[in-house]
Amino acid sequence: MRTPPRGANLRSWTRRGLAVTSALVLGTGLAAISSSPVSAAAGCEVDYQVSDWGSGFTASVSITNLGDAVDGWTLGWDFAGNQQVTNAWNGTVSQSGQSVEATDAGHNAAIATNASVTFGFQASYSGSNAAPTEFTLNGTTCTGGIDDPGDPGDPGDPGDPGDPGDPGDPGADGRVDNPYVGADVYVNPIWSANAAAEPGGDAVADEPTGVWLDRISAIEGNDSPTTGSMGLRDHLDQALEQANGEPLVFQVVIYNLPGRDCAALASNGELGPEEIDRYKNDYIDPIADILADYEDTELRIVTTVEIDSLPNLVTNVSPRETATDNCDQMLANGNYVEGVGYALATLGDVANVYNYVDAGHHGWIGWQDNFTASAELFYEAANTAGATPEDVHGFIANTANYSALVEENFAIGETVAGTPVRQSSWVDWNQFTDELSYSQALREELVGLGFEDGLGMLIDTSRNGWGGPDRPDGPGPTTSVDAYVDGGRYDRRIQSGNWCNQAGAGLGERPQAAPEPGIDAYVWMKPPGESDGSSEEIPNDEGKGFDRMCDPTYEGNPRNGNNLSGALPNAPVSGHWFSEQFQELLANAHPPIQ
Repeated sequence: MRTPPRGANLRSWTRRGLAVTSALVLGTGLAAISSSPVSAAAGCEVDYQVSDWGSGFTASVSITNLGDAVDGWTLGWDFAGNQQVTNAWNGTVSQSGQSVEATDAGHNAAIATNASVTFGFQASYSGSNAAPTEFTLNGTTCTGGIDDPGDPGDPGDPGDPGDPGDPGDPGADGRVDNPYVGADVYVNPIWSANAAAEPGGDAVADEPTGVWLDRISAIEGNDSPTTGSMGLRDHLDQALEQANGEPLVFQVVIYNLPGRDCAALASNGELGPEEIDRYKNDYIDPIADILADYEDTELRIVTTVEIDSLPNLVTNVSPRETATDNCDQMLANGNYVEGVGYALATLGDVANVYNYVDAGHHGWIGWQDNFTASAELFYEAANTAGATPEDVHGFIANTANYSALVEENFAIGETVAGTPVRQSSWVDWNQFTDELSYSQALREELVGLGFEDGLGMLIDTSRNGWGGPDRPDGPGPTTSVDAYVDGGRYDRRIQSGNWCNQAGAGLGERPQAAPEPGIDAYVWMKPPGESDGSSEEIPNDEGKGFDRMCDPTYEGNPRNGNNLSGALPNAPVSGHWFSEQFQELLANAHPPIQ
């Protein structure tokens, strides 16, 4: 799913925050200045959590005030090594040598007794990265406890949803900033059983995955091979049991637009291109009615809204070489935009629903003309059919796709043998090389268009690990730019537009909350082991067609640069269990399955 590239200009990444007001003060002898009068604190507790990649890290720091109310705060600490802060959010940070001070950002200056605030920063280092051993709040040593990042049971740990002021606590609209923080995530018992039945599958069978509602009948349960008899309400009841009174994220995929997936026959749906009223009345409304019955529970319901829909209206319409008649029709009738807007508005009315709109992936949308036009179309949909940008909590990238999370062995700005990396056959003038850089840049673009500053991104890592014996351990040879990129890239697809049951793929990063700035979570929204589409035509009553991109003998089309499809053989209809694929994902997992 790509189109011939146009344009340039790499977008810089940004971070997630309730407000991006994090001016960073660096240098020797510079003091942090509070935006409001500072008062003393009689006691405090600090939770210091890091995400470390060996030469740098991000830290999430939660301050709990155990004394009198504070109006303005400065938190001080000393690093034990050579850590150097490079940027920060929800606070202003100054550093002199090993001594660091973080000051409130204004909007978070007040901390009531037993309440908390959270800020974050990114830093570089070499050698060791020991956590600070002592913090002071407005000059008072925090003796209430410094949480050990490795002990999730400690009071104050972000995984403890009972903590006041945890990043998962309610905001002004009753929703939390990041629904994944301080919450477990629902494990679909049907997928779990399928995974556990596979050799070695027990190792991942307790991972959370999305529940896909890909037909109207799935709402009540339709006895399909992968959903069984469980309908939406059954899953929600099971989720409440798993929650056991604590916050739990329930992930559900909203996927049934009229004329669905106009460029890929394997995932066509049951509704014709003009059946927008049926989509609203028989699909979205019943889902919203059921979700509303769970509004006052501990569930945080994350909806992934309409996979592979809106970007098709940018890349696969006339006069593009990649155009299809179906996509031209959906652009003309407006039912993709109308349907997404209606879903956002209707589901967004349920107080514990968090809408995340599908945003394709870097190998589809990463070229400048695709990137900007897609962002503008997302904003249009968020202002259609009663929706507003406030109905969008975030976006999800790489859903059911294979693009590598991070490509570490080459970068956009490099030149090899006199040729820029961007001109290599693989990168092909794209602005991005991986999903993390794409997602962070897209978030910045969307906030600039008018989405809320607190917008968060999800990345589906269910099949983008690309591990196993063929994973490169460094860059390729510098004899040519193609040799350099091809020899070092983790993503081993024949072409980045290939999307169906890709040979050689592996499980990626395990689901986790807040792994990087701007990223709400890594998720397995596509359940590993469920087919993308059949490798040959298989009659079915699910409205799913046969797409040659799922045929391993297919030599391609303009959407994948007329390359071989790279698909596995013997695949069943999309959504059905594909044992051979699951076994390959296990074998090629990165990080490896322990």
